[in-house]
Amino acid sequence: MKNKRALILMAVAILFGLAAVAFASRWLLTQPGGTNGRIVVAKSDISLGQRLTPEMFKLADWPAGSMPKGAFTDPQQLSGRVLKSNLVMDEPVSEAKLAPAGTLGGLSALITEGRRAITVRVNDVIGVAGFALPGNYVDIIVSTQKDAQPGSEPREQSISKIVLERILVLAVAQEVSRDETKPKVVNAVTLEVTPEQAETLDLARSVGTLSLALRNQVDPQSASTEGATKLTLLPQAKPVVAAPKPAPKPATPRPVPVVVKAAAPVRRDCVSVLNGLRLSQECF
Repeated sequence: MKNKRALILMAVAILFGLAAVAFASRWLLTQPGGTNGRIVVAKSDISLGQRLTPEMFKLADWPAGSMPKGAFTDPQQLSGRVLKSNLVMDEPVSEAKLAPAGTLGGLSALITEGRRAITVRVNDVIGVAGFALPGNYVDIIVSTQKDAQPGSEPREQSISKIVLERILVLAVAQEVSRDETKPKVVNAVTLEVTPEQAETLDLARSVGTLSLALRNQVDPQSASTEGATKLTLLPQAKPVVAAPKPAPKPATPRPVPVVVKAAAPVRRDCVSVLNGLRLSQECF
């Protein structure tokens, strides 16, 4: 009986404890308190280059201890400003994501200070089959005729050479959105270059045919090449040189046999001697 009463009291205590925790949590969540702030966030996805209006944003609660640097607290402060990077829904907007005040909307807001935007005509081959998208980096290759060197044959030589490296693609056709990942075949690509690179690119497209080579986003290495010519593409076969025949070895002289003449026999005088019935011959 005592154990049963103890179990009942323990169960009642646990229920009251859980109820107290639930009421305390709900009360804390409903209190504005001094630990939360309100900042401006996007109502929906916003593409870069757009002019902003207050209707594109809303206020959202944000922990005061982790406020983004340069965040806004009033949507009216964003009226007429221009985005230079994309925003997704419920993402805070800060001064770092905006073009300078007074900038007009469009591509000009995306160009880095001190640089220029230049457009080149492309097709499905030159434009890397549509994979050169805004935000990508490309190398520029020009195919032209190389002038003859002084003292050589007066004949031009075809050559393909990388003239510009790691050039940022700002826009394809008339779109600057960087969220698309599918290839899109267009007839024009706008690139961000320095003034010197703009002069080089303008000359290159007037003297030959341009091609784009898509490169890795995080590859800063420069490609040091001498260009490809017909001689390097189709090297001439070297003439086969016949191996020289070995010189004939001098004949080894045969040894002359030595003929030894036999000594002339000595002439001797002989007489026959008859001794009884025995006949012999004596020489002297």
